[in-house]
Amino acid sequence: MKRTLAATALTFAALAAPAQAFDLTEMTEDERTAFRAEIRSYLLENPEVIMEAVAVLEQRQSEQQAAADVDLVRVNADALFNDGYSWVGGNPDGDVTVVEFMDYRCGYCRQAHDEVEQLLETDGNIRFIVKEFPVLGEESVVASRFAIATQRVAGDEAYKQVHDTLINFRGDIAPGALTRLAEGLGIDPAPIMDEMDNPEIDAIIQENRQLASRLQINGTPSFVFDDQLVRGYVPLAGMMQIVDQVRVD
Repeated sequence: MKRTLAATALTFAALAAPAQAFDLTEMTEDERTAFRAEIRSYLLENPEVIMEAVAVLEQRQSEQQAAADVDLVRVNADALFNDGYSWVGGNPDGDVTVVEFMDYRCGYCRQAHDEVEQLLETDGNIRFIVKEFPVLGEESVVASRFAIATQRVAGDEAYKQVHDTLINFRGDIAPGALTRLAEGLGIDPAPIMDEMDNPEIDAIIQENRQLASRLQINGTPSFVFDDQLVRGYVPLAGMMQIVDQVRVD
């Protein structure tokens, strides 16, 4: 055992030495065979080394991805934070901006909705932006078109009412259901249904899709916390932690 560990130590020391002091290409076939055997023996006797190496690799990849995401957010900052059409809630003057790409038929979006509301209520200093990003079929598209049409026709407050109702809606997204939904909220559905056919609404959805593509977002929910991009559902505790980190940074 001692001979094996000593030989292995010498092997790794050789690998760490300058190239001119140790050249694998100058080894004989027997030396290469022995060299490989020592490495194999060491890894079999110390498999935790492999897991340590994998952990280091994953950490480096995570850091590289985070750095790349910061650049993506910076390049697309205007489209993310000041597009002129996305609904803005929370505190419009908040010191942290949170953007959510969402789909009304997404189960995780439904779960995140209540937790985002809690975050905004408990923090009080977050600017929140909704990006309509229907990715789960035609009913998702219809729901987003209805929500956007409501904002354009009836304003931000009506949009928030419709948004909160649609995210919890379990029936088929069809004209009749949307008409009843609006009436139940005290909103005149007729001009909204007419507005849904406006090509500008399709253009808004397309803009959001193109933005998501540039940010390498392909699912919902996905979030941007100032310059930090998070692809996927984040529970309330995680969102609070990210917001705190953003403020420190």
